Amino acid sequence: MHDVRAVLEPRCGGVPTAGRISPMSSPFTPTICFVTKSNLPLRRRGFDYVFIVFFCWAFVSCVISDAVPTLGIVQSADSTNILAQWNYAYASVNDPLFLNPPVWMRFVTGLSAFVYAPFYVVLVYALITARNWIQLPAVIYATLIAGITGVVVFGVEFFGEAQWRTPNPLGFLAFNLPYVLIPLLLLIRMRKPLPFTRAF
Repeated sequence: MHDVRAVLEPRCGGVPTAGRISPMSSPFTPTICFVTKSNLPLRRRGFDYVFIVFFCWAFVSCVISDAVPTLGIVQSADSTNILAQWNYAYASVNDPLFLNPPVWMRFVTGLSAFVYAPFYVVLVYALITARNWIQLPAVIYATLIAGITGVVVFGVEFFGEAQWRTPNPLGFLAFNLPYVLIPLLLLIRMRKPLPFTRAF
């Protein structure tokens, strides 16, 4: 009778191991050694600090900026709403699509203000406390950002109708490119389950 072995992980507790058949077990039922990986503390996940800082800022910027066009508040220099004035100062120079959004763009800003923003709070909590369940929601979020903002919004800003194209591409990218690049880095970070068992 052959010695049957089953290896789940090549090492268990730092020592090479393999599942062995005990004298009382069936030769066809090997014992398996399971290895449990531990989450790394935040200090050993250096790039997660970048995510934490960025998504804290993203929460604030989404709430104070994207909510304005979503709610139909007129963005103008003489508005009585200070947030609308700030939006106008940015959008009048860089972002006509944001300044006078069509209905579909208001859905995009609404998604940012009322869906993404609460998610950022959960994401930052998960990053700080190493909660591996955030992996799938983070992948879904980053995919949405890449598809909606990175493709649709950027596509209209650069290749769409003349009235919605940015007159200042460098200024537009300076404000908006991090909101696509950082989520893409997050997508890479969350590429596999148990993301907090590795540094990146």
